[in-house]
Amino acid sequence: MLANYGYSDGSGTYYITLNTDKCDGCGDCVTACPQQMFLVEPDDYDNEKAVVKEAMRKDVKYLCEPCKPTSGPRELPCEAACTPGAIVHSW
Repeated sequence: MLANYGYSDGSGTYYITLNTDKCDGCGDCVTACPQQMFLVEPDDYDNEKAVVKEAMRKDVKYLCEPCKPTSGPRELPCEAACTPGAIVHSW
């Protein structure tokens, strides 16, 4: 299942998508994110999965901005840390 965290506004679409089928709950994204946007918590089936903290979901554009590369590969630190490939950004 894909869980989308973020929003769209007049300036663009800003989402972090977490594929819960791929997420193994390792927490590598938690330590990789300098903004501390992620946490690992049990899902409905008591499996540990990463989520974006509720208080940060409406600020994805601004919180992720410092990590966006200005050139080269477009992979952000949380994406690079996620070895199962469960995290994707919309920009």
